[in-house]
Amino acid sequence: MENLMTADKIFELYGEYILNHGERPKNIYRFAKDNGFEEKDFYDYFSSFEQIEKSMLVNLFDKSVALASEAHIGDEMTSKERLLNVYFIFFENMTMNRSLVLMILGNDKLHFAKISNQLKKTHRDFIKTLDFNDWSMIKEAQDDVRNFHEKAREEAFWLHLVSAIEFWKKDTSPAFEKTDIFIEKTIDTGFELMDNEPLRKVVDLGKFLFKETFRKA
Repeated sequence: MENLMTADKIFELYGEYILNHGERPKNIYRFAKDNGFEEKDFYDYFSSFEQIEKSMLVNLFDKSVALASEAHIGDEMTSKERLLNVYFIFFENMTMNRSLVLMILGNDKLHFAKISNQLKKTHRDFIKTLDFNDWSMIKEAQDDVRNFHEKAREEAFWLHLVSAIEFWKKDTSPAFEKTDIFIEKTIDTGFELMDNEPLRKVVDLGKFLFKETFRKA
């Protein structure tokens, strides 16, 4: 019999299950049987429930990158503008699936690190597509220094995304507008610092973070 299941259909069925039950299915056999397909069909796409969850996060990011690219075909955009555009779309996509994403991410940092390792690789690949070569300090550096700088930059941007996700998880503002502010201010600050611009925005960012972190303490 032809396998009529698809990865997207399994995404949908799995998402519905954990939203309705608050936990993963007991096992793949039961999950497949309850949804009218064979267990072996599941393995055509995924090896475990954990892999589904990892793939869901990657899928949200990939779709965000694709949508951002489609929206700006032919437009000249700076690296910062491309990055912000993808992030805003990514967080909008996460917000549309907030209950599901929060359940997948959980509250344990070790769990987050494990469930997001594929997202980290996808994010790193995206950062590599950004053009930072107009920065004289990178252009003039020795090869070994430049390569180290690239790796450090990829890790720094990943840590920034993680911090933005953590902020979004706790954000209680209408339409999660403070998450957008957080993303814009932190990205803006990072680019300004790397371009050796005045540190005014660091002070501005510090004030924002201080208010959001401690005003209710």
